[in-house]
Amino acid sequence: MKGRIAIAGAIAQKPGSAGHAWQFLQYLLGFRRLGYEVLFLDRLDGADPARETAGVAWLSGVLGDVGLGDAWSLDLGAGRHAGVDRRAALEFVADADLLLNVMGYLTDEALLAAARRRVFLDTDPGFGQMWRALGLADVFAGHDVHVTIGEHIGSPGCTVPDNGLNWITTPQPVILDGWPVCPPGDGARFTSIASWRGAYGPIEYDGHTYGLRVHQFRRFAELPRRAGGATFELALDIHPADEADRARLSAGGWTIVPPASVAATPDGYRRYIQASDAEIMVAKGIYVDSASGWLSERSLCYLASGRPVLAQETGFSDLYPTGAGLLAFSTMEEAIAGVEAIRAAPARHAAAARALAEEFFDSDRVLSRLLDRVGAAAVAS
Repeated sequence: MKGRIAIAGAIAQKPGSAGHAWQFLQYLLGFRRLGYEVLFLDRLDGADPARETAGVAWLSGVLGDVGLGDAWSLDLGAGRHAGVDRRAALEFVADADLLLNVMGYLTDEALLAAARRRVFLDTDPGFGQMWRALGLADVFAGHDVHVTIGEHIGSPGCTVPDNGLNWITTPQPVILDGWPVCPPGDGARFTSIASWRGAYGPIEYDGHTYGLRVHQFRRFAELPRRAGGATFELALDIHPADEADRARLSAGGWTIVPPASVAATPDGYRRYIQASDAEIMVAKGIYVDSASGWLSERSLCYLASGRPVLAQETGFSDLYPTGAGLLAFSTMEEAIAGVEAIRAAPARHAAAARALAEEFFDSDRVLSRLLDRVGAAAVAS
């Protein structure tokens, strides 16, 4: 083993959220591919016994299924732990080349103090930065290095404040072996997996309201009906209180299915993506309006599988080639044109999708470069 890397984040809190789990698996498995020993750090408050039981089983199953059954430590509160115990977790963190703290989820002072290099990984660009600028919260404090997948942060045209921090930007990684290319379909079945609102509310910042996915999706509710010929299915986590929006999407031609019915496990999530012909990706309003350059980790799974992605523009077209395999849209007319382009040449777009994943998002390349940029090599030496 080259060394050790600890990764902190939330998996146990979301049983059945396979896409969320895959976001962490890309890093855990990716670093392991590079020769590192990894440990995942998580927590539950322990207030609800049923929730605790479900969370422990989910985390244990997700990591156990990929050979990481002894590589997690779950703080259950009141001095209780599942998986690796606290003493061993502290020893691992103290010996690790770095602690990657996803969205600052780890707040345990002893674990943070034990780390030689604390790296904040921002996977929801815009929210934390605007909270800090508005004096609402500071999730970045106490870290030595700050990394974001909002690859335009700090660049002209991006309205996400940098908070005076030196942001290291990176694409997200995808494990190519975990997402093998599949034979192309006919380009007629567009799908995606998403939450309607997500964990955070809209933000008022500098005279602009930065919204959520719901606010963007309403603009494209009639895309299936207007595009014609293709089918559009959303594995959508939407609350019953948003029934009016569900009805609007259905009237526009979208088929809505519960994520738990098609993608309740990491393997099921992969099968759902690979059984699709292409992804239709509508982004959160904050990513779009801030021009952050965000690109979904889910979209990378489609690309790696040889599934083209038609994605709402967030500025990523300034960063990566578009037009073949990855297509960008901002308006209804551009979305319709993207559907037609994929349907006209599905095999060409499928091949281009995999080629993009190999060139730009392969975990070996992305994570090796990230380690160099955060100074992990210097710490290890």
